Amino acid sequence: MSPVTNSSTYSNQPKDYKAIVFTVIFLLIAVAGLSYVKWWPYYHKAFKAAAEHSIGSSILTGKEAVAPAPSLQAALDYAAAYFKSVWKAAVLGILLGSLVQVLIPSQWLLRVLGKANFKSTAIAGLASLPGMMCSCCAAPIAVGLRKKNVSVGAALAFWIGNPVLNPATLIFMTFVLSWKFTLMRIVFGLILTFGISYLANKFAGNTEVPDTLAQPAMEAPAPQGPLLLRWAAAAGRMLLAVVPAYILTVLLLGAARAWMFPSLGTGIASGILAVLVFAIAGTLFVIPTAAEIPIIGTFLSFGFGTGAAGALLVTLPAISLPSLLMVYRSFPRRVVWFVFFSVVAAGILGGAVGAIVL
Repeated sequence: MSPVTNSSTYSNQPKDYKAIVFTVIFLLIAVAGLSYVKWWPYYHKAFKAAAEHSIGSSILTGKEAVAPAPSLQAALDYAAAYFKSVWKAAVLGILLGSLVQVLIPSQWLLRVLGKANFKSTAIAGLASLPGMMCSCCAAPIAVGLRKKNVSVGAALAFWIGNPVLNPATLIFMTFVLSWKFTLMRIVFGLILTFGISYLANKFAGNTEVPDTLAQPAMEAPAPQGPLLLRWAAAAGRMLLAVVPAYILTVLLLGAARAWMFPSLGTGIASGILAVLVFAIAGTLFVIPTAAEIPIIGTFLSFGFGTGAAGALLVTLPAISLPSLLMVYRSFPRRVVWFVFFSVVAAGILGGAVGAIVL
């Protein structure tokens, strides 16, 4: 008697093989892109930070204590400096955010990141560490993950973990500022990445992925159309949703930076008002990766207190107005507001801690 074979097992093998190939392609593109845009440049930048105890001047004010007065020229100057620094990472973020939608099988992501529990949040937060992207460059990938029905907590952990737990930034910070800044950043980065992201699940409503959808036995509907056309459609939608708001808000923030980071008199610069102002401004303002380090160093050199520095240390990299607008449609609105107020609150707490320990 010949053994009975399961025909469905054989029928699934080509699909599984194709899924593996597509996932490997995605990983190869991600590794190649990150090596070129992040890992190799940061490797050399770490030596510069160690030797010179500097990674450049403040993108916010240059070598001055205050930013230029609001004007069209101030907006254009900041946008030019900002996009010169981030454009490669921004292109990579949009590329990966669109590719994750068409290359990685939904079931695989749902099994690992689809549940609104701490495990999914923790895995996504750990997966963010090699990315080393700023909040705006990581936002398209978070949007792509949400389009694949990844849980709110997991997508947030990946988005926030990229900038606040960036290993390269932590290395630069230790050489340029001090180990105290680095330790404080790690503590608040862990709170934001894993704690706030996990709690955000509670504000997301009924977004839990049913267990049956994440089981290997359940087949997802086959994607419709050729791969290149599906990717082009995903990339096109992302570009339209992300780029216009991104450019406009960078220009507006660049023009308004003198209002957001005002020159504070002696005493005020070390007080609670500075902490409050900089906690809110740091949450809204947009910077490239690791730019908070020279910004903080410049402010400290002009007499600003360590409380203000602590607020900026927590808030400047975490999120920004442009990145919030990028992800706004991908998360429930109450989640976006919860994240915004949580970062501001963390900044205020960071200012209080910074005033004592930095």
